[in-house]
Amino acid sequence: MNTAAPARPPVQRRLLAVVVVGALGLLGYIFGLGVRHAGLFLIGAALGVSLYHASFGFTGAYRRAIVHGDISGISAQLAMLAAAMLLFAPILAQGSAFGHDVGGALAPVSLSVALGAFVFGIGMQLGGGCASGTLFSAGGGNLRTMLVLVFFCAGAFWGSLDLHWWNQLPGIGAVSLSRKFGWEIVLPMQLGALVLIYFGLRLAGARNKRPIWWEHAFRWENLLRGPWPLLLSAGLLALLNWAVLVTAGHPWSITWGFSLWGAKVAAGLGWDPATSSFWNGGYSLTALARPVLADSISLTNAGILLGALIAASLAGRVSVSLPRSARSLAAAVLGGLLMGYGARLAYGCNIGSFFSGVASASLHGWLWIACAIPGNVVGVYLRPLFGQSND
Repeated sequence: MNTAAPARPPVQRRLLAVVVVGALGLLGYIFGLGVRHAGLFLIGAALGVSLYHASFGFTGAYRRAIVHGDISGISAQLAMLAAAMLLFAPILAQGSAFGHDVGGALAPVSLSVALGAFVFGIGMQLGGGCASGTLFSAGGGNLRTMLVLVFFCAGAFWGSLDLHWWNQLPGIGAVSLSRKFGWEIVLPMQLGALVLIYFGLRLAGARNKRPIWWEHAFRWENLLRGPWPLLLSAGLLALLNWAVLVTAGHPWSITWGFSLWGAKVAAGLGWDPATSSFWNGGYSLTALARPVLADSISLTNAGILLGALIAASLAGRVSVSLPRSARSLAAAVLGGLLMGYGARLAYGCNIGSFFSGVASASLHGWLWIACAIPGNVVGVYLRPLFGQSND
């Protein structure tokens, strides 16, 4: 093990001070909405720090596995899923936490979900980040990723307008494996599936080609400024997803917030929600009428953005630069639209459908990843057309 860590930039103290003061002011406003709201915002900030300090993403992990046979990122994801399953099982089996009901991330097993996940997988590679990756990269000051986020929201809103038609495609409804088999059976079954996936990848010749734990001698400063090893972030993300579950009553999700943000902008521009079956009633209409930060998923998304900005300031790596290539900008626009539209069809993204879905023992989570991986393969082969490297 190397004992010396590489030199790094100094803390961006002025920016950090401004961001912290702004975050505290926002927290004060959110606290007025309720203690649970404030808790979700803080959990989101912790998610942002955890994602940024380990550069924990799904897009790069899948690309490295496809192109280079490097499963370091996938190994960390498998560990994260296993930890989340173990944390979720007793809470979901009980059905309540701290005096309020909780439920898992369940969605239909359908052709719509399969197509949406495949489209999302293509968008991941063109956009250069998944839903969580887009948030923490945008929070870290990446202007191209901010453009991806804008079109992600537009695509998610667009998908919500078409969802009624897509829902008419064949499907078998939501399938909860825990209700069908019981947690005492489904938990070891799913954990065993993760083990088989790992050793299957190993048999296929893939290896962990990057460190997934501390590469250099541990220093306490690393916890504050990063970088963090993938396994540390994986464990924290599982724990924080559990924290979202017990606080909000549902697991971590991201893209519903993007749909809502897109709808808010559209309504401000004169769009009438009554023209959409998705938005003219129920929770969707209620959420559209309330302040955006009254929505639990929007709260965690906002927390991720600010948490990532705080982490990037501590790491001294906030640097705003314009994209140099028109093709790269085109990929950002197209990737954002594909991810947003695909996520709406698939009832979520790599977080809401895959991570939270599998941790909740929902069959649609497994369907999502089975269809998203081929989409990533297509996206990887499309990237050079937009001037993007696969190295």
